[in-house]
Amino acid sequence: MSLKKNIGANYISRLYVTLVGILLLPLYIEYMGVEAYGLIGFFTMLQSLFGLFDLGLTPTIGRETARYKGGAMSALSYRQLFRALSLIFIIIAFLGAGGLLLSSSYIATRWLNVENLMLTDVILAVQIMSISVSLRWMCGLYRGVVVGSEELVWLSSFNALIATLRFVVVFIVMWFQGFSVTVFFTYQLVVALLEFIILFLKVQSFFSYKNKLDQPIGWSFKPVKSVLKFALIIAFTSSIYILFTQVDKLVLSGILSLDEYGYFTIAVLVASGIMVISGPISNAIMPRMTRLYAEGKKEKLIQIYRKSTQLVCIVAGSASITLSVCAEELLFAWTGNLILSAHAAPILQLYAIGNGFLVVAAFPYYLQYAKGNLRYHLIGNAGLVVILIPSVIFAANYYGGIGAGYVWLSFNVLFLFTWVAYVHYKLEPGLHVKWLFDDVLKIILPAMILPVLVSSMDLDLKSRIENILYVIGVGGLAIISATACSKYARLIIKNRMVHFRLNAGGDI
Repeated sequence: MSLKKNIGANYISRLYVTLVGILLLPLYIEYMGVEAYGLIGFFTMLQSLFGLFDLGLTPTIGRETARYKGGAMSALSYRQLFRALSLIFIIIAFLGAGGLLLSSSYIATRWLNVENLMLTDVILAVQIMSISVSLRWMCGLYRGVVVGSEELVWLSSFNALIATLRFVVVFIVMWFQGFSVTVFFTYQLVVALLEFIILFLKVQSFFSYKNKLDQPIGWSFKPVKSVLKFALIIAFTSSIYILFTQVDKLVLSGILSLDEYGYFTIAVLVASGIMVISGPISNAIMPRMTRLYAEGKKEKLIQIYRKSTQLVCIVAGSASITLSVCAEELLFAWTGNLILSAHAAPILQLYAIGNGFLVVAAFPYYLQYAKGNLRYHLIGNAGLVVILIPSVIFAANYYGGIGAGYVWLSFNVLFLFTWVAYVHYKLEPGLHVKWLFDDVLKIILPAMILPVLVSSMDLDLKSRIENILYVIGVGGLAIISATACSKYARLIIKNRMVHFRLNAGGDI
């Protein structure tokens, strides 16, 4: 499967999954209420925090799958590793689910600030969450195999199907069973179980026709030793990343009332679209870069690295600019709720800009992942967490969501312009200046000019249609400017135009 097809399939799937979740959010608020949506936001945060138990195993199996396909690993060794990792996942899933079940009453009565929902319903919802979260986390292992094997078109279609069940079909179910948190979370548990079963069967089919073995696989944790160092480094850095992205949500879930937490969750959800639309590129290039490094094709690896950076800056950078300058207009056009828009817009602006810096600053990690050496990623993130987590806790306690947003933005800016430069210097001397100026700043800075100028005009936008047209216009200006300033994008457009003219001439 070509890299372009994988990226394309990923983008279509990610955009669909993101949009279907975001576009239907006003319905959640209308039929279930902001407080219930705050509980859904808490559920989403729990799923992310559960990643702390991953121990670096999901990206490890993805990398080892790519290495196996590249001929750097035998079928028997690969199957032994997968079985060992599966055992670890099962054990942790049971322990994690059990811990959440035992603490469900405390979470509902002591941690969450419930005002209108019935406590018995909230306790039951948290109990159901514990099982759903563990099942969805188990799916990460199987997704790692699919990603590593580069079957991303299938995975993209599957993710779209699950998103449809989770976000769309749930309304049909609640229409007949009632718009309550109990019905919502019970249905989510059923979907999580279905998701687990299908991914499990997909991986088994991959083994059945790809890995014919003459020896028994056996039951042992020994195969993990060969990848333990790599896995533990990823585990530590992944844990830091999870804390980095979720600590504000965790702290605020215990400070804000559930309805205020709902407003905060809405803003962060919209801003997370920036990270989502950059995800397909990383999913596609990480196994490809790993294979290229194993094959000794360094020049090709760097080309993919730089071209992918430009692509992320065009798409995610334009989205970041649009959300930051049109935050209130977008929220009102989307929900029609002036109160919600006023509460969530300032937080959305900060997180949108912060996420824009984050998706660019993540690129050196992909390079280290491909080379199998995450030493600098480990050191940088260790230093980051020492300063970031206390800062977020302090800011969130005293200044709420706005304080957390300023900390989030500040640290992402600092990380990009300091530590990323150092990592590039150590890994690929001479790359950083060209990467930063040619692949990042030359695209982002010009793309900001027109949107900022338009946003400074005193426009009297009243209807939701006027607001959405305004947002589309600003977004269009941003992405057109960014595309025009990207050398790689201009080359693609030029080649497509030449191809079109040649085909047109041939038809004549």
